[in-house]
Amino acid sequence: MTDAAVPTHCPYCALQCGMSLRPTADDPGVEVVERPDFPVNRGALCGKGLTAPAVLSSRVRLTEPLVRRSAGGALEPAGWDEALAAVAAGLARTRADHGPDAVGVFGGGGLTNEKAYTLGKFARVVLGTSQIDYNGRFCMSSAAAAHQRAFGLDRGLPFPLADIPRTGCVILVGSNLAETMPPALRYLTELRENGGTLIVVDPRRTRTAEQADLHLAPRPGTDLALALGLLHLVVAQGRTDEAFVRERTTGWPEARAAAMAHWPEHVERVTGVPVPQLREAVRMFCDAPTGMVLTARGPEQQSKGTDTVGAWINFCLATGRAGRPLSGYGCLTGQGNGQGGREHGQKADQLPGYRKLTDPAAREHVARVWGVDPDELPGPGRSAYELLDALGGDVKALLLMGSNPVVSAPRAAHIEGRLRSLDFLAVADVVLSETAALADVVLPVAQWAEETGTTTSLEGRVLLRRRALSPPAGVRSDLHVLHGLAELLGHEKGFPADPEEVFEELRRASEGGPADYSGITYRRIAAEDGVFWPCPGESHPGTPRLFLDRFATEDGRARFVPVVHRPAAEETDAEYPVLLTTGRVVSQYQSGAQTRRVDELNAAAPGPFVELHPRLAERLGVAEGDRLAVVSRRGRAVAPARITTAIRADTVFMPFHWPGEGRANNLTNPALDPTSRMPEFKVCAVRVEPAEPVQPAEPASD
Repeated sequence: MTDAAVPTHCPYCALQCGMSLRPTADDPGVEVVERPDFPVNRGALCGKGLTAPAVLSSRVRLTEPLVRRSAGGALEPAGWDEALAAVAAGLARTRADHGPDAVGVFGGGGLTNEKAYTLGKFARVVLGTSQIDYNGRFCMSSAAAAHQRAFGLDRGLPFPLADIPRTGCVILVGSNLAETMPPALRYLTELRENGGTLIVVDPRRTRTAEQADLHLAPRPGTDLALALGLLHLVVAQGRTDEAFVRERTTGWPEARAAAMAHWPEHVERVTGVPVPQLREAVRMFCDAPTGMVLTARGPEQQSKGTDTVGAWINFCLATGRAGRPLSGYGCLTGQGNGQGGREHGQKADQLPGYRKLTDPAAREHVARVWGVDPDELPGPGRSAYELLDALGGDVKALLLMGSNPVVSAPRAAHIEGRLRSLDFLAVADVVLSETAALADVVLPVAQWAEETGTTTSLEGRVLLRRRALSPPAGVRSDLHVLHGLAELLGHEKGFPADPEEVFEELRRASEGGPADYSGITYRRIAAEDGVFWPCPGESHPGTPRLFLDRFATEDGRARFVPVVHRPAAEETDAEYPVLLTTGRVVSQYQSGAQTRRVDELNAAAPGPFVELHPRLAERLGVAEGDRLAVVSRRGRAVAPARITTAIRADTVFMPFHWPGEGRANNLTNPALDPTSRMPEFKVCAVRVEPAEPVQPAEPASD
């Protein structure tokens, strides 16, 4: 490490805010300083970014491998040779006894592109298994499926964030940017300062909704009906852009007919959004010269998430707000490398470059880069929840990197049980997460500040994180882990530990694919503050804005897809009369495995809570801070009451960052979207009741 500050990027969300790390004499050895030259955040950072170095401290992280040397025994410190040998033996034994598909691999949306690429290659070439997926399936897979279906290509935002303040109207659906991506809120502030308007769709009046010109608060699980109702009004009011529809789309008659079954009064009954607000939303959006619809987990984490996003895309296409400057549909990706993580092969059905695993030409191209026979590559495997649900059954051993499903998976208590039932579990992580604590072998891996690698932001901008300091002596990078395991399993070549060498191979593997990185190099990224894919050659400038000339379909036209509203997989009834929705808070991140180890963040968000309306609280006879039990058909969670008028009276909200009795994902429904295989995190039926008072502990005897 030099004395100069090292420019890099935040380890958390998909904004990938620019920051610099300056060396210090104190543990953990670096501190964050602003990097105002990076265009996305212009120096601004949220509390998580500012405190990110705290997790580098040896006081909170893993610094040596751990091995469980006997069944039921404790995890004990071990050397790397013993730990890697134990992992290789566990995977090889399972493969030999039960076949390659008895070995599973589970990745994460926070892994760099190099790690995601190598993990997918390791699963398919070294292990020969089809059973690989990652937690990004829980992030924006519904939006990805809808993107592919309508536009022929999936990139979270088809335009840079800098375009948002310059458009005329933004409809923000199911996103609380003020808490999930605080530095991005300035784009909405600047939008309104420039004379644009903001419509926020959310069942809660969040800090983001408070910034809106119009807030629509639909019943959870009814976003599809809302989008169809708005499209109905566009048609009924004659506000369809007929020329755009005729010249640049297909499938409009069928989509229009489906939307016309969702008249405003019917939509009001389904969603709870009054008809005058529906009409006002259409007026605001269509009166503006340009417009964007941005969705996040709210409409996407549903058992009909792909169709819901598809309805919002239909709304954009019908109004001519797609494939034009300062207009379009986009998805606000959540995880740090949620975009790149699914482009390069750790998703069950994909090969690098966002190629389809079932495409013979794609298999041929990637197999040639990898030096293997394309017929040896396995086919598509199970999606994330289906893979986790199969643990201990068909899948008997698991290698897990960069994920904590004990907290983050739906029906979490069940998934914890499946993890415990495995014959063998190996986890690579920076901390002893709740999932790592169940493992037979835990491998301590380096963090973002201790290694170089690329990520791809929600804009499709490929960025370079730079190494700023060395990891502790007992810690290795994920690439070193995969290199060592590949060697032990008979593959001495093809799995380099150097990230730039991996990226050079990734470039070749992605060449000619939908997500073409072949023109992107570390040198270019550093010189240009990131490069937007697709970038098919080193002389190509990159593609900040997609679809301006044509869409990525065979005929160049966007596809309308007819969709109709249907209820959530689980509706309320007399036994479970309230709806639960889940989400994040500003001072914690995802499963909290890292942020819950930062004192400043814990002081701001110390634990779970149940947000409920005063009318519901009165009916239950509870006051602020009382312990509430929330019960679904899958489990129970207990947390203090937080009473507010900012939520619908028929709905409660819980953040999902904590384990233990307040684990919100004990309750959530694993019902899957038929296309994206996204679980229905955002809506399930529950009952809410006062928790039994905790009995005081018996005094200790002398």
